[in-house]
Amino acid sequence: MNIGEIAKRAGVSRSTVSYALSGKRSVSEETRRKIQQVIDELGYRPNASARALANGRTSTIGLVFPPAGNHYTGMQLDFIGSVVEAAAAHDYDVLLSPSGVDSDRSFQRLLGERRVDGAILMEIRLEDDRVEHLAELDFPSVAIGRTAHPESGWWVSLDHTALAAACVHHLADLGHRRVAFVNRPEQLLQAGYESAHRGLDGFTKAAAERGLTVRTYCCGDDAASGQACVERILHDDPATTALVTLNEAALGGLYRGLARAGRHVPRDFSVTGIVASRWAETVTPQLTAADVPAEEMGRRAVDLLVERIEQPTAPGRHHLLTPPISLRASTGPATGTAIS
Repeated sequence: MNIGEIAKRAGVSRSTVSYALSGKRSVSEETRRKIQQVIDELGYRPNASARALANGRTSTIGLVFPPAGNHYTGMQLDFIGSVVEAAAAHDYDVLLSPSGVDSDRSFQRLLGERRVDGAILMEIRLEDDRVEHLAELDFPSVAIGRTAHPESGWWVSLDHTALAAACVHHLADLGHRRVAFVNRPEQLLQAGYESAHRGLDGFTKAAAERGLTVRTYCCGDDAASGQACVERILHDDPATTALVTLNEAALGGLYRGLARAGRHVPRDFSVTGIVASRWAETVTPQLTAADVPAEEMGRRAVDLLVERIEQPTAPGRHHLLTPPISLRASTGPATGTAIS
């Protein structure tokens, strides 16, 4: 079934049917009702590809993220889900593209074949060729994260520097003097992932400001790596009494490693970090953490992208979020320290 058949049955021209469907020109109410009656009788649905050719829009946005390897973390899945839900509220579909660099064939197809009206980029690196490539093309895009030079861009990001520093100050206020930092995997740090670098920077500077003795570790995104990381921490400095982590995927393993080492949380050892609330609440005791607002970040990113699609010449806008630390049950005074 096509527009020609609808026009024939309604007794109008093809262009009149097209105008009634697209709304590009006014059509009398009587003619519109006649066309709609035929459409209802025939069960006609406009072809999405044809609509896209007609109005230059696909009503689809792309969500671009690097390949996961063996799995995606819970936080990544939270972002993906939040973007899909927020896009649906704007009547947009979402096309997922697990692409890493601008030479990626998947990424090139997304752009070259104009499959989407705009793109949201996850897992941003300080020097990110995807962001640069889209900027050169003037292709509507929004990043979840910040590059090294984010001043004029469109992005939504957590202030990992400030949040990691807040975790350090919280532990220092509780009397902890020897603290470890558990980061994301080594390959992500080497690749320049901004959250890993800015989190490390915030931790290091705050620890120096408070005169703490610290060690920093990279950790794989899984529980087994978290357990092994705790074993390294306690081997390197058995006097360590607390840790800050960015790695929610390793969180269960961190707890398990402490339990196997005979360290009770929070009586003997405090744990805090930057983690989505639903993951912070799955461990026992629940994690004191700067909660990652994944749903809000996804919604804001979609809102910005829709704004940019509809207003191509608008200047760049962004949101830098610094959620407070939610005090739960995983942190307490350092052993032998009285907190007034």
